[in-house]
Amino acid sequence: MEMIVPTGAGLVRGAMVGGVARFLGVPYAAAPIGDRRFALPQPPECWDGVRDAQAPGASAPQRVRGVPGVDVEALVGKGWLPGEDYLTLNIWKPADDRTALPVMVFIHGGGFVLGSKDAAVQDGSAFARDGVLLVAINYRLGIEGFLPIPGIPTNLGLRDQIFALQWVRENIAAFGGDPANVTVFGESAGAMSVANLIASPLAKGLFRRAIAQSGHGAMTRDIGVAQRLVKALAKRVKIAPDAAGFRSVAPGDMLDAMEKVSLPTARLDLRDADGREPVFGISRFVPVHGDDVLPQKPLDALKAGAGAQVDLLIGTNAEEMNLYFVPTGVREKLGRLLATWFVHKHQPQARKLLKAYGMGAEGVKPGHAFTDALHDLVFRWPARRFAEEHRGRTHMYEFAWRSPLFGGPRSDGLGAAHAMELPFVFDTLASVTGPQGLCGEAPPQALADRVHRIWVDFATDGRLPWDAFTRDNRLVYRLAEGAAAYEPPMPCAPYLP
Repeated sequence: MEMIVPTGAGLVRGAMVGGVARFLGVPYAAAPIGDRRFALPQPPECWDGVRDAQAPGASAPQRVRGVPGVDVEALVGKGWLPGEDYLTLNIWKPADDRTALPVMVFIHGGGFVLGSKDAAVQDGSAFARDGVLLVAINYRLGIEGFLPIPGIPTNLGLRDQIFALQWVRENIAAFGGDPANVTVFGESAGAMSVANLIASPLAKGLFRRAIAQSGHGAMTRDIGVAQRLVKALAKRVKIAPDAAGFRSVAPGDMLDAMEKVSLPTARLDLRDADGREPVFGISRFVPVHGDDVLPQKPLDALKAGAGAQVDLLIGTNAEEMNLYFVPTGVREKLGRLLATWFVHKHQPQARKLLKAYGMGAEGVKPGHAFTDALHDLVFRWPARRFAEEHRGRTHMYEFAWRSPLFGGPRSDGLGAAHAMELPFVFDTLASVTGPQGLCGEAPPQALADRVHRIWVDFATDGRLPWDAFTRDNRLVYRLAEGAAAYEPPMPCAPYLP
């Protein structure tokens, strides 16, 4: 069966399956090609007749990075699917004529350089089944989205996200959604984006609630610092470090250079004036502050009251960095000198900081102390700091269910690693179950039922089964346990802003 719905650019045709109506690849902006490749997002071109919206369509230029022993396609999608029209979105809704449905808009992760709206783990069918209209968006990535090239608008990826939210406000009622009841949420780079949108004056009023899953507002750079990356890339591909230079190179022809400057061994210093590199090498491409999208660092904006009107649910996983350090063997093999060198590249007082996590203590492996420190430095503590500074209603969660993948005599498994909460939030455990599935062979469906319901209830009317987080009470809800408890400040707290 089919369903036809009008948008501002024309009619779209979706498919109805199992009580869910699904519209895929609906344009929210004009194709970012030619003169529009590095331009502000523009409205999509109108079309005659009915546009088919039953195939996902293109994705942003990217190159997927594998994780040994893990099926990453379920998490980030199929990689680059070439095509001009990729500033598009997917919609899942109940296959009936209900109106005023709560709306959730999901922003995918991928380090601002990969990922798409079409990854299996973030299928929105379960939300639609439970009475929520779910929207998932693409946005410009990497060089097109997050490189502050002189002569080109900054933060184009964030501007795309804001443009998509404006499209939702103007069009979603036709699909049965309530434009006055929008929750924006995202994971990893998507959660960093959500935090930035909360702080951005350009996004004010576009959403009522926000959920940041394993993300926060600390991963932005000063424009001047980020332009060191512009020069490094331009030098590598032998072009001028300006708009004309980057326009002269086709998108796919820059992927090799992006990978080279993203290597840990690349000689590229992106530390700020305080000697900190807030991204810890996870991605070279991140949003910048100091423009009209982010006039201030997000934490400073929160202190001044930005986003106070937004209800915020924010949280992390207990062992975020395991995704990077367990499959690769880093956690078990890393030595003390290399661990200290790595942290020193991104953070002052590396030795003292690592000592606070047991480095050098009897019986503590250097790689274990290093990994424990990075859980907190990269994800867990900055998320708490964002929660502390947010002036609006704020709730904090922690996801601690441990995947048994990679378990064995020398490892206790992947654990509560980065992205582990996603299939529980979306109730899509089947997509990550199996010998190389993120969650292993038998993840608990009962936990997915509970976590998914919490997200549905919050998006519907703001309900949550625990009290708010403040700087003093520090109440954190343990999703796996179903209970909230006080959480003391972390050992890294004295070393981060």
